[in-house]
Amino acid sequence: MSTHKWPEQGWALLQVLLVASFSQAEEPLCKRIGDLENPQLSKDGDIVLGGIFSFHSSWKNRQETYTHKPLPLECTRDFQIAQAMRFAIEEINNRTDLLPGISLGYKMYDTCASIARSVRVALALANGNEAVSVPSEAPCTQSAQVQAIMGETSSSPSVAIATVIGPFHIPLISHFATCACLSDKSKYPSFLRTIPSDYYQSRALAQLVKHFGWTWVGAIRTNDDYGNNGMATFTETAQQLGICLEYSVSFFRTDPPDKLQRIIDIIKVSTSKVIVTFLSHMDLDVLMKKLSQYNLTGYQWVGSEGWIFDSQTAEMDKNHILDGAIGLSIPKTHLSGIKEFILNVKPFNSSGNKMLTEFWETLFNCKFKQSESALKNQTECTGHEDLSGLQHSFTDMSFMPIFNNLYKGVYAVAHALHSILGCNETCNFKVQLDPFTILQHIRMIYFRTKEGDEVYFNENGDPPAKYEIINWQPTKNGVTLIHDRITVPVSVCSEKCPPGTRKVLQKGKPVCCYDCIRCAEGEISNTTDSITCVRCQPEFWSNERRDACVKKEAEFLSFEEIMGALLTAASLFGTCMTAVVAFIFFRYRKTPIVRANNSELSFLLLFSLTLCFLCSLTFIGRPSEWSCMLRHTAFGITFVLCISCVLGKTMVVLMAFRASLPGSNVMKWFGPTQQRLSVLAFTLIQVVICILWLTISPPFPFKNFKEIKDKIILECALGSTVGFWAVLGYIGLLASFCFILAFLARKLPDNFNEAKFITFSMLIFCAVWITFIPAYVSSPGKFSVAVEIFAILASSFGLLICIFIPKCYIILLRPEKNTKKNMMGRGMVNNLTVGTC
Repeated sequence: MSTHKWPEQGWALLQVLLVASFSQAEEPLCKRIGDLENPQLSKDGDIVLGGIFSFHSSWKNRQETYTHKPLPLECTRDFQIAQAMRFAIEEINNRTDLLPGISLGYKMYDTCASIARSVRVALALANGNEAVSVPSEAPCTQSAQVQAIMGETSSSPSVAIATVIGPFHIPLISHFATCACLSDKSKYPSFLRTIPSDYYQSRALAQLVKHFGWTWVGAIRTNDDYGNNGMATFTETAQQLGICLEYSVSFFRTDPPDKLQRIIDIIKVSTSKVIVTFLSHMDLDVLMKKLSQYNLTGYQWVGSEGWIFDSQTAEMDKNHILDGAIGLSIPKTHLSGIKEFILNVKPFNSSGNKMLTEFWETLFNCKFKQSESALKNQTECTGHEDLSGLQHSFTDMSFMPIFNNLYKGVYAVAHALHSILGCNETCNFKVQLDPFTILQHIRMIYFRTKEGDEVYFNENGDPPAKYEIINWQPTKNGVTLIHDRITVPVSVCSEKCPPGTRKVLQKGKPVCCYDCIRCAEGEISNTTDSITCVRCQPEFWSNERRDACVKKEAEFLSFEEIMGALLTAASLFGTCMTAVVAFIFFRYRKTPIVRANNSELSFLLLFSLTLCFLCSLTFIGRPSEWSCMLRHTAFGITFVLCISCVLGKTMVVLMAFRASLPGSNVMKWFGPTQQRLSVLAFTLIQVVICILWLTISPPFPFKNFKEIKDKIILECALGSTVGFWAVLGYIGLLASFCFILAFLARKLPDNFNEAKFITFSMLIFCAVWITFIPAYVSSPGKFSVAVEIFAILASSFGLLICIFIPKCYIILLRPEKNTKKNMMGRGMVNNLTVGTC
């Protein structure tokens, strides 16, 4: 039986004519490749399976294009697929546990990837007629209605066939049609398949692309149901995963050259380095030929199962266009016995199969005797040549998963018939078979093949989805399909935005194209590719790191750091020095120099200086409520006590010299009691000011975020600024008054006039605190506290050194001057009244 070639010109018109009429004659090209007499089920009828295949029908063109070794062989894979169907049927017919006493027959056609021819053959099989216009040389013994059809190989022909035979409910089981559209049972109620739907493959490919971080890809698809539907699902899933398509183009292998050229131009100017394809192997061959002309290498190809598992495509890629290609494929499998069965084919075993005879002659470069084209000097074919010793595509079993799918489909029909006929040891031959019943049983079957594979269909007529990842890597012997050593290129429109920045979309471009803008001050983004920056709490935001809410470093003058330790040491040294002076004064308290300078006020002044040195320690360390209140009030009170004592000593000097004048009794108004009261009165005023300050608005610990943006300054807020300035103002008032009195008494006659030393000490005191104000204001953070401590220590050391060190010098090193006579100045007529209290 013959099928016929369709002229490439005017194909669409011929398709319409074929559907309407089967009376047109065409030039033969592809042929019916398998035919057996249909064994009888009973006297009333036969069980016949139809096989409609179209695969690698352009093998000759592929060889001429890529290897330049023409091989006039049209349908290598079709022979293998036909043999796989025969293998399954013969295996079933030889079994006694499945359909005992019943043999299955078959009719097989190669449609050469023609949709019109597929529809024509399907209608003929459905009607039980031969779809030919040229008489067959070996017709079937009788016409019989086909109970199930195996095929088609491609999606678009399967769509056409399923649409036509759907109303007849004849089961159509495809082994390689993956279009997700065929899962729609409202349109294709009788379609089933043993290969997973692209519904799963498209989503899996999108996940694969996302896994490798490719967010900027190009897309090329076959312009048919397989390519368009598969790419549509991929695009939808990719968008959900944040993957953008720089371009998405389609073509068909019969398109004019200018359309393919436009696709090449798009690839050349694109910035994406990854190309996702939903292509058949035939369309990929055409594209590869064009890409080879421009040497467009270096792209990462992501392929669907339509070509990624085809080892012959990889072998013909001589320009390494597809090196590193990755994709999803049907899992590898082993079907025991099929390789031997395929290689055991003999032309004489298939009577009337003219195409197998031509195939044999081409394969072994020989001619059969009866061949009309045989040459005199050409080798004669015996029909017993050994196929197993050939290195040829026919012996390549890389399509074993496809053979296994076809095998499962035939067995699914057999198990359904076994159930319908109630077969056990025998079958009920009286059961009237109809396609609808067979279809319902096929949908519900569940069995395991001899290799252990589960076979069943879901509500959409699809099997469970299983894929394996294939990666093409070049080797010395060509290209190897492997599963590791995957080199991952980079294909993004924009690099990831690091933490601390946010994405801003580029106008007019997809969402994968953006600029990275640094977060504003006070805002952070702690994730990669953040679309927003959030306001961070001030204590957790660092100007140096905008990638996270990093807690700021708290800054305060601590005892552990060098500056804090030095100031602490200075404070303790001043305290110890004061204690030593006090001990010296106490040890020599009855000497003229101690008595002459008001020993009681001297000891009180030394005590207040000790407190001044110690109060500086309250400024060091983490501020707390008690330390904030203590540091300023202690400072204010101790310094007032200190200045009050100095002021008392100054007034005593003035009063003493005033009392030395004839007739003056002023000392009775400023005796020891008045001196004590004056010190107490001056100090109580400061105490009252401090109490009011602490009562109304006391100092408190405060976190300063504004002064230094990268750090938190822990400081003591003043609370009431009026209270603070009242404390400082009162100290300044007393110091100024003391300085004026001491200045006036600096030239009073005496060998050891204390007023001169008080004047100098108060000069240092005032100078320190006048310069303190601008230094305090301009010092950042903990340095302002250090300035304040330095002012306290400097003024305290000034008073201690200027007032007491000269006396200690006389006491310890010049004791000869520590006499009553030496203490009396010239013109002094009074005795030691000055020094007594």
